[in-house]
Amino acid sequence: MVTTVNEFKNVVEKIKDNIQKVIVGKSESIDLILISLLCKGHVLIEDVPGSGKTTLARAVSDSLDCTFGRIQFTPDLMPSDVLGVNWFNQKSSEFEFQSGPIFNQIILADEINRATPRTQSALLESMQEFQVTVDGETRILPSPFIVMATQNPLDMEGTFPLPEAQLDRFLMKISLGYPTEQEETDIILRFHKDGDLKNLDPVIDSETIENLGHFSSTVKVTENIRDYIIAIVRSTRENEKLLIGASPRGSLGLFKCSQAKAALQGRGYVIPDDVKSLTNVVLSHRIIPTSNARLRGFDSKDILEEIVSEVPVPMETK
Repeated sequence: MVTTVNEFKNVVEKIKDNIQKVIVGKSESIDLILISLLCKGHVLIEDVPGSGKTTLARAVSDSLDCTFGRIQFTPDLMPSDVLGVNWFNQKSSEFEFQSGPIFNQIILADEINRATPRTQSALLESMQEFQVTVDGETRILPSPFIVMATQNPLDMEGTFPLPEAQLDRFLMKISLGYPTEQEETDIILRFHKDGDLKNLDPVIDSETIENLGHFSSTVKVTENIRDYIIAIVRSTRENEKLLIGASPRGSLGLFKCSQAKAALQGRGYVIPDDVKSLTNVVLSHRIIPTSNARLRGFDSKDILEEIVSEVPVPMETK
């Protein structure tokens, strides 16, 4: 049972150290995924092929003593391949439910934007309500339930854009980026013989994950920090460069992530820098720039940076 900030930080560092046996560098990306995990949120990892998206998602799942399911999204994948199907058992003369890979605790949805919108939408209920309905019967998913999805940039061949309703269900959207020169050297020296994914042993169980998540939700958020979060989100709805602003789900996500980030830093309270550092990854996929803004070279990240720079920063209080 985690009862202090230092205990919390030590357990999270243990998970991070285990992941970094496989992942070279990317400390910030690992922190973001762990924050999302603590908030029971889903993560969308977008980057070019070969940048380590799938390896990172698998390393995180291997570090947790949770059931794992991988779904390789392709254009011919059907919703029943994800959720499961009722089939007729001739021996018992009854229909039986064959569960799909969605009935695991950690789901790796690999190259999610290669599937058609119909199949992508099969995840909507599970990601928000943590349940699945097949043929009128609702089944509860195991806890914790987290989807880590990878996708290639939309300008690549054979990709379908995710529906806005599904994008909004992802707590974060992150990009790994290319490694530094030193990191790339370390990758070659470490993995040129044995491949890039060792068999990682789990370092915590699902009960500990639930306990860590509960502890992070107790981190203090003062009224002025809460108002700061709301001001940033509301500014996205009033900005002339944006067609659609962030939803209330975005406000709640930024609030929870700021608490987890503070705990990760060894603090029992949130400061404005926690909020600032998470604004882009939590809100960028929830907003849509106008066509005029895109023509002028503004993307979601640019507009959010502009908004954060304009919203008054509250005085730091504990």
